[in-house]
Amino acid sequence: MTCPPLTITFLGTGTSSGVPMIACSCAVCTSTDKKDKRLRSSVLVRSAKTTLVVDTTPDFRYQMLREHVMHLDAVVFTHPHKDHVAGLDDIRAYNYFSQKAMQVYANEMTQETIIREFPYAFSDFKYPGIPEIKLNTIDGAPFMVGDIPVTPITVWHLKMPVLGFRFGNFTYITDANRIEDSEKEKIRGSQILVVNALRKEKHISHYTLQEAIDLTHELHIPQAYFTHISHQLGKHEEITAELPPGIHLAYDGLKLQMEAITE
Repeated sequence: MTCPPLTITFLGTGTSSGVPMIACSCAVCTSTDKKDKRLRSSVLVRSAKTTLVVDTTPDFRYQMLREHVMHLDAVVFTHPHKDHVAGLDDIRAYNYFSQKAMQVYANEMTQETIIREFPYAFSDFKYPGIPEIKLNTIDGAPFMVGDIPVTPITVWHLKMPVLGFRFGNFTYITDANRIEDSEKEKIRGSQILVVNALRKEKHISHYTLQEAIDLTHELHIPQAYFTHISHQLGKHEEITAELPPGIHLAYDGLKLQMEAITE
């Protein structure tokens, strides 16, 4: 499958509470390092022709303004948790300027939540200014968003199936603590893997820092960037110094360039 050159922008790299966390005075939350300021996790994926975002966090409006995203073709959802869908209402600005419905890609479980959380967007009477959404069902098969190929990868967030996505040689996974062997095969060969690394201590539904490192090594990924980070992990600078070669903590605003590939 052909994939054009891509630019990946980390819109947010924090867990559901963000960093700093409200009312917390820990060393991470009071840090002056801008890399310790983490909005909720999301990435922007751009080719020369197509722009898509993975998830619309509660910080979606600010993330779009910060990155000067003037046009958006689609939203691709990982799962229906609030920190990944809450900002969807703000796509109405793109509706207004493009005069088109936003193409939204999600599995049936996530679509049910979207319809329940934003019922006014799907009502028979369309009040002026509401979001215009065209739902597209992700059924596990690869699909195209414009000229960008997307391969869904099913991972497990405790008992919830969550979708990761491979775009060419770039794989993005968040909210996972287990991946079945058959799905790991879809990740192999990636040049860059992004995966959640919540903290050092064991968690019921997220990879720990060491588990994320182990996954990267198991799959022989040359470069990895960890995301969905909590204030419990530690300061960006200090944790970065502990990481093996080729493994990094992502941070808000980080941009990665991916070369075109033909498979």
